[in-house]
Amino acid sequence: KNAVLPILAACLLGEGPCELENCPEIKDVEDTLHILRKLGCQVNQSGKTVRIDAETAAGYEIIGGEAARIRSSVLFLGALLGKMRKAVLPKPGGCAIGKRPIDLHLAALERLGAAFSCEGEAITAEGNRLHCGTIRLGLPSVGATENSILAAVLLPGETRIEHAAQEPEIDELIRFLNLRGGKLQRMGDAIVIEGGRCLHPVRFRIASDRIVAGTYLFAAAAAGGELHLQNYAADQTLAGVLLQMGGICRADHLGGMHFQMKHRPKALPGIRTAPYPGFPTDIQSPFMTYLATVEGSSTVIETVFENRFMHVAQLNKMGASIEAMGNKAVIRGNAKLRGCQVMATDLRAGAALVLAGLVAEGETEISEIYHIERGYEKFIEKFEKLGASITKI
Repeated sequence: KNAVLPILAACLLGEGPCELENCPEIKDVEDTLHILRKLGCQVNQSGKTVRIDAETAAGYEIIGGEAARIRSSVLFLGALLGKMRKAVLPKPGGCAIGKRPIDLHLAALERLGAAFSCEGEAITAEGNRLHCGTIRLGLPSVGATENSILAAVLLPGETRIEHAAQEPEIDELIRFLNLRGGKLQRMGDAIVIEGGRCLHPVRFRIASDRIVAGTYLFAAAAAGGELHLQNYAADQTLAGVLLQMGGICRADHLGGMHFQMKHRPKALPGIRTAPYPGFPTDIQSPFMTYLATVEGSSTVIETVFENRFMHVAQLNKMGASIEAMGNKAVIRGNAKLRGCQVMATDLRAGAALVLAGLVAEGETEISEIYHIERGYEKFIEKFEKLGASITKI
């Protein structure tokens, strides 16, 4: 999800069709493709392959429930400014995990000459005076970095983004644009763009999702057993945590990874979420399910989003012993989780509750699962194949 959505927005730029392979069949992709169609793009989908031709795109205004539902609709701001020099879109939606203001996005694009006005729930952007330049982000925001790239790649001259986010998903966007004929280079925490080059058609394979992979790995750690992930190069941060927990990770010669939890899992004294290469905030919720079940106490400090502990109340309802105070949660492990009725409050919290249900005694019923379907492809079918008793009603 985190890799494909900015790449879908980038398909608006340049000439000719782009064909994306390994495109996840999830709700956020479905909504994004609908937005591209509304903007005039020709979109054809066959299973996990999507073909997008932006040659006929003429719109610059995004309306409707799709844009309001998903956070990534804000990425069309940079892409539309780059292509149409104008954009109108509703303020973005997504999971209610914190304030997540788009001020950083607007400030970055203003450095390139964009002008904004906000009336009600809509943002209007004018880009008639767009130019290359230097952007220094106050925080290494993933979305603001992506929006800056999308707006700058067609602008003649050199644009430099300083204090840019370093997540692998941004490097995937850079790789996609470079394969299309762009010239973008990462230099430490800066990204340098030689803009104004013609972007041509490309066939591109979307990389595996490290957060989805991490969710399955923590499920195996919490429930016991072993797991083989195909087409997954281990994220070093997650691999390090798995090893500390007592897991065994083995890379295979085909680019996959085998994980096994042979011994009783261990608690970790403390985890602090942080921008890459730190511990990902997106995997914090599923990881907390694991911590609730192992022997010993742990502490999780959330530094990215101030409202990402909404799953705590639901886990406690199942028998966990977790105390959340501001951005800090103390987990007293060795909980005997019991199945009950719980509610997914956001995407990753929903995944955490599925993991808790796999470990709990009895039956767990999770409502509001549309959150989970936004970012996990065939979640139920994959857990069924691993031996879980799990059904969608």
